[in-house]
Amino acid sequence: VQLQASGGGLVQAEGSLRLSCAASGRTFSSYGMGWFRQAPGKEREFVATIAWNGGTTYYADSVKGRFTISRDNAKNTVSLQMNSLKREDTAVYYCAARTGRYIATRTHDYEYWGQGTLVTVSS
Repeated sequence: VQLQASGGGLVQAEGSLRLSCAASGRTFSSYGMGWFRQAPGKEREFVATIAWNGGTTYYADSVKGRFTISRDNAKNTVSLQMNSLKREDTAVYYCAARTGRYIATRTHDYEYWGQGTLVTVSS
């Protein structure tokens, strides 16, 4: 499966952005999906994950209550709605897919990765 993330950009603190990830392949609906991010000089970290049918989601504590992950299996897309953005949310955001159907929070649980989209939050 190939993943293409989009929607990043420059936003002021407390603003919102919506990231999207388009996936190729007919088996998208069977994949668990996740969003990760990597800030300059830091390791890639988990942000959010969603199960194959959208029935289960899980978030990093740092984004809980502000970010929402969703998916549309008919359109082969997964989205990340980001509200109340903070400067510390600045990072390159990656979408990822795993052949396991359920949620996962570790990078090595995911076999496929998109190219990343940069989110910059200014004060």
